[in-house]
Amino acid sequence: MKKIETIIRPEKFQELRNKLSSIGIGGLTVTEAAGTGKQKGQKGVFRGTTFQIQLLPKIKVEMVVENDQVDEIVNLIIDSCSTGKVGDGKIFIHPIEEVIRIRTGEHGINAVL
Repeated sequence: MKKIETIIRPEKFQELRNKLSSIGIGGLTVTEAAGTGKQKGQKGVFRGTTFQIQLLPKIKVEMVVENDQVDEIVNLIIDSCSTGKVGDGKIFIHPIEEVIRIRTGEHGINAVL
């Protein structure tokens, strides 16, 4: 099993969610996040004073999937979330040693589904 963690633009989340649902991926953890990378933040103006906003809003989406689903999901994320501009986000893939459903005690992929 693998955990796919992706940081995306907030406006791209609904499109990604719809495409993941269309291939049967329903188990997601979604977190509002803020960050900066090559985007370097942006300038804001409040009552005539310019200031630097260091962190930009992002959405972090996490899911645990079977190994053979990883490539399809990564391609789907890129297709859904790429604008071709700095700040589109990142995808991180982590190995998952074990998953246990607390309610039933199920282990492995059955605990994910």
